[in-house]
Amino acid sequence: MGTIRAVKGATGKDLVYGWDTVRYELLNTRVCDLRLRLEGSPIGRKVYRMYRELEAKGLSFRPPCYLSDSWGCPDRVPMIGIPFYLADERLSQIEEEETGDLEDDQEIMMLLRHEAGHAFNYGYRLYDDPAWIDAFGSFDSPYRETFRPNPYSRQYVRHINASHVGRCYAQKHPDEDFAETFAVWLTPRSAWRRRYRFWPAIAKLRFVDRTMRKLRDVKVLANGGKPDRSISEMDLLLIDHYGRRQERYRQAAQGYVDDILEEIFPADGPERTLVEVAPIIRTNRWELVTRVAHWTGLDEMNIYPLLTKMEERSKALGLKLRRALVNSKLLELTALITTLSMNYVHSGKFMVTKD
Repeated sequence: MGTIRAVKGATGKDLVYGWDTVRYELLNTRVCDLRLRLEGSPIGRKVYRMYRELEAKGLSFRPPCYLSDSWGCPDRVPMIGIPFYLADERLSQIEEEETGDLEDDQEIMMLLRHEAGHAFNYGYRLYDDPAWIDAFGSFDSPYRETFRPNPYSRQYVRHINASHVGRCYAQKHPDEDFAETFAVWLTPRSAWRRRYRFWPAIAKLRFVDRTMRKLRDVKVLANGGKPDRSISEMDLLLIDHYGRRQERYRQAAQGYVDDILEEIFPADGPERTLVEVAPIIRTNRWELVTRVAHWTGLDEMNIYPLLTKMEERSKALGLKLRRALVNSKLLELTALITTLSMNYVHSGKFMVTKD
């Protein structure tokens, strides 16, 4: 019998059999058979809190929510996918144990408001409005190859704290810019008028404020659509879900990063001052992995494949750098690995492009 210990949200069965046993049973259950539902669940209560915030703003549209394998809205479909593990506190604990990361209450509300912004954008097809395009840019503009934000820019609001970029996620794409701006506008007591009054981003917030006032009594245009990756379609065991997630990291890490590596490691000195890059990456692999894992919250096994790929490509390209620059270039490499890893968290790809 597994050792009994305090488990938040534990049932009588949990206390009888012990957490280790219950954890084993859950991990060996198909996700679609976990009998999860939003109503009455911990995350369900937060969804209704978000609905009350929309009501307080006078908005009648309530974006439908469903349990999925991750946060997100299907492409141009006004509904919100929510990670299934947030519907059960035992599954939340397993998520934290398996990944080393779990959203707290504040982060959950921030993400719900952000996804609600996407849902309103899609539901009212705001992205087609010339005024929206003038404020945020073209919805069809491609995602950047890598996400390198300007932390000092005041053209954008600061909301989601995405580890590698601070609160600069709005800079990723016009759609994300709108969602982040909407989230700041929706947040109770955000004091956005005062906080952003000297920022150019205030124009975007005022646009959202004006637009939402106009939509108070307007029926949503594109209500409905098909959920993406609903738990009803997840017929794999929970333990395989985590294994598949790790495999996706490994597969995504197979993309080439030659151009970025050549930019970081230009051989621009006398041959006698140059050293090979691949052995340097190999020698510092453990420190690089642990440092990135610490700051991103990602599992180390998900970072190793990307670092291994960089070592292999550095060797294949014969990359070298000046010996005197090793320490500074290792810092640049750490930043690159962090950025690419977090790109994967948000897009499912290390090298982000618009699908």
